[in-house]
Amino acid sequence: MHKLNRYKKLFVIICVVLLSTITVSAKLLPIYSVFTDKKQVALTFDCAWGADDIDEILETLDQHGVKATFFMVGDWMRKYPEATKKIAEKGHDVASHSDKHPHVTEMGKEEIKKDIRFAHNTIKEITGIDANLYRAPYGEYNDTVVEAAKESGYYIIQWDVDSLDWKNYGKQEMIDRVLKHKSLSPGSIILLHNATKYTKDALPTIIEGLKGKGYELVPVSQLIIKENYTIDHTGRQYSN
Repeated sequence: MHKLNRYKKLFVIICVVLLSTITVSAKLLPIYSVFTDKKQVALTFDCAWGADDIDEILETLDQHGVKATFFMVGDWMRKYPEATKKIAEKGHDVASHSDKHPHVTEMGKEEIKKDIRFAHNTIKEITGIDANLYRAPYGEYNDTVVEAAKESGYYIIQWDVDSLDWKNYGKQEMIDRVLKHKSLSPGSIILLHNATKYTKDALPTIIEGLKGKGYELVPVSQLIIKENYTIDHTGRQYSN
């Protein structure tokens, strides 16, 4: 009996240690969405490939009076500096999507920070803007990635509404995926890409549909909380 009690005590100690470890090592999260009493959402575009549709995307945004956020890869910006300048000149958020689009979860913190810094310098050289919004390539992250972004002076941004436009399922499916998404709500961040088959054609209907639901479309820089905030386990940002 004495031996059994000793095992029970040992089991309890192990459980306490494991629970403590889980609590201490809670995963750091990017901003997936924002808790807000304003009916606002943000359109975001990841730019990593071509630029043939940029003019049409910008024209559509202009026609509907919408400002969006463009997460651009350093290599893309150096290849398409005029497109990068035009995005900035139109008043959209100019944001970082890394310099080389690497798998950042396989990198050390200093290596990630170096990649972020190179992209930052490219944005600064082309547009004159000191960017502070970062989206990790492939949406991959871990504690090291989040820490590297924060230590580099960046808010790390994900999304809670994914258009899956890069899969080229079709124009109407892309529209439905955004407008009927279960997570679409005030504070949502919507993921789109340029250089896909249907994005530029689906964009007008998506914007009209969101406005028809009563949403105001704002850039991420206007949507997120800059200071005194917490992020819950779903990635939703709250003001303290």
